[in-house]
Amino acid sequence: MKSRTIWINAGEVSGDMQGEALLRAMRRKDPGLRFTGMGGPRLAAAGMEVRRHIEELSVMGITEVIRRLPRIVRLLGAIRRDLGQILPDALVAIDAPDFNFRVIRAARSLGIPCYYHISPKLWAWRSGRADFIKKNVRRLTCILPFEVEFYRRFGMEVDYVGNPLVDMVDYPSLAHIAPQPGLIGFMPGSRPKETSALMPEFGKAARILQSRVRGLSFACIRAPGVERDVLQGLWPPEVPLEFVGPERRFAFMRKAELLVVASGTATLESALLNVPAVICYKVSPISFAIGKMLVKTRFVGLPNLILQRGIFPELLQKDCDAGPLANAVLSLLRPQDGTNPMEDMRAGLPELRRLMGEPGAADRAAAVILQDLASCPERVAETTH
Repeated sequence: MKSRTIWINAGEVSGDMQGEALLRAMRRKDPGLRFTGMGGPRLAAAGMEVRRHIEELSVMGITEVIRRLPRIVRLLGAIRRDLGQILPDALVAIDAPDFNFRVIRAARSLGIPCYYHISPKLWAWRSGRADFIKKNVRRLTCILPFEVEFYRRFGMEVDYVGNPLVDMVDYPSLAHIAPQPGLIGFMPGSRPKETSALMPEFGKAARILQSRVRGLSFACIRAPGVERDVLQGLWPPEVPLEFVGPERRFAFMRKAELLVVASGTATLESALLNVPAVICYKVSPISFAIGKMLVKTRFVGLPNLILQRGIFPELLQKDCDAGPLANAVLSLLRPQDGTNPMEDMRAGLPELRRLMGEPGAADRAAAVILQDLASCPERVAETTH
């Protein structure tokens, strides 16, 4: 029997990370599988033939996408040609819905069965796109507990597999690491627009904090694929800063007294490690204004969304400029009202770990996809709408 080929389409760094775990789990269940598609260094290291790299799509915000639209259109065309030449046995899309929906449409026109791992955040905005998933995706795996009820409202039964970060962030093996008083870790994200918007404000905030509080130290925890020199160039040279590579991130995050984190996967890593954090989000003014009209959720940060309360402070747009950010950090490190907000955070985070499920999410997702794929009929080209 010929070996089956799976196309994985990951559009950003977090998708590359989650895709690696899924690929390895699928290969454990079926060692003969071949993988190709779009991804980054982690999927490549796991054995996938990376035909298109995530750096070709690394954008955020509405206006940022518009500026790079010609490149995105060319990338979609190249993927359509690749799919037509290879005709993989299945396509697995990971997050990045604005891009992946178009990839799925191309795959369905060729009769390729499509799966979605890590359901897109339709609960935040554009929920009507759930109909597209219902019509074009055979199985959808969710990694956030509240997503099951959201999709059920659209008549969809989805598979909640738990969260892969529970495996990646091995809290029991790191729980013994005590926080170092005064150590503040900065995590400016992985996308160029994200880091260029946040890192200068982080640096200016650190300068303010250094002038107000003795004994503080600062570290920047790099995301995979982000070069140290780029981040160093966005930081004030007179403020000492330690750089920590991605391979040491979890142990070092655990050592920080407080983390200042770009909104995204890293906020959930902070929560799983039981480390207090401030969540920051900054895009172009136009992107933010449009998003504010469209987004329907009370919170931006994943830990707050899962717990349905603001356990981590959220600083959006001008609120994460240097002055407000420094004040927010000071209010946590040196509260004036006799409270202990960081201890309150630590006390509330075990509930989040419970909601995130047991280890083994990638194995459960792999089982869902491979069991369904085994029942797929012969491929017949279809036209989607």
